[in-house]
Amino acid sequence: MANQFHPCLWFDGQAKAAADFYCSIFKNSKITADTPMVVTFELNGNKFMGLNGGAMFKINPSISLFVTCESINATNELWEKLIVGGKALMSIDKYPWSERYGWLQDQFGLTWQISIVNNKEDKQKIKPSMLFTSNHFGKAEEAIHFYSSVFDNSSTEVLMHYPADDNNAGKVMYSEFKLNYQEVIAMDGPGVHDYTFNEAVSFVVDCETQKEIDYYWSKLTEGGQESMCGWLKDKFGVSWQIVPKILGKLMTDPDKAPRVMQAFLKMKKFDIETLLNALSKKHN
Repeated sequence: MANQFHPCLWFDGQAKAAADFYCSIFKNSKITADTPMVVTFELNGNKFMGLNGGAMFKINPSISLFVTCESINATNELWEKLIVGGKALMSIDKYPWSERYGWLQDQFGLTWQISIVNNKEDKQKIKPSMLFTSNHFGKAEEAIHFYSSVFDNSSTEVLMHYPADDNNAGKVMYSEFKLNYQEVIAMDGPGVHDYTFNEAVSFVVDCETQKEIDYYWSKLTEGGQESMCGWLKDKFGVSWQIVPKILGKLMTDPDKAPRVMQAFLKMKKFDIETLLNALSKKHN
């Protein structure tokens, strides 16, 4: 299956403002759709969704965006732009693992890890980074294997454990892996944290066919739980949206959107045929 997934960020009425802010900072960025509920945008070629979902969920550091930069100057410049109106979680500095690294929370609540890379990558990269804390601490490696079994073209590029003489021996200190060629980072987060995965950052899987929807829904709900409107939580508490690719087009059509919405609000797993049937019905 050729699906890739992209992050969905939950905002309280600030999706467009956040998208504008991010697009002003990253090169090769643009807003691709703008509706009262959903704003989709690209940052350096990476797709994102901003959802105006209200005040129900708040973004926390359990899923951040990890940005690699080609130089110390580029790292510093990005930090200075993103931290406007926000705050530092780990000050930008030299650390044992990086010549220049920092972790910040921006003015919209989204957290970013910014680091120079030693291998001089040709371009800036943005990768979702998952931190397994609280009840999910120690499950990062299990999650890597699980997600790699669900998505095709998956591979583990880096897997570093805490050393044997550490209190967290065997846990994942840092990892990089690919799911259908898409780069993801995962780490176990030792210590006391007052946050874990929630719906404020989810991953959207766009599906061409009902067969693909059925596959991802079945796999990712194993040990997890179903929700409404294509949402689910996997066994690690990470939220996913399994949606038909056609949905975006339908929801940006002012004539079709109300009927489509009435249909999918009744669904847990999306049913493409039911959505299309809703379009064929005449207004009452």
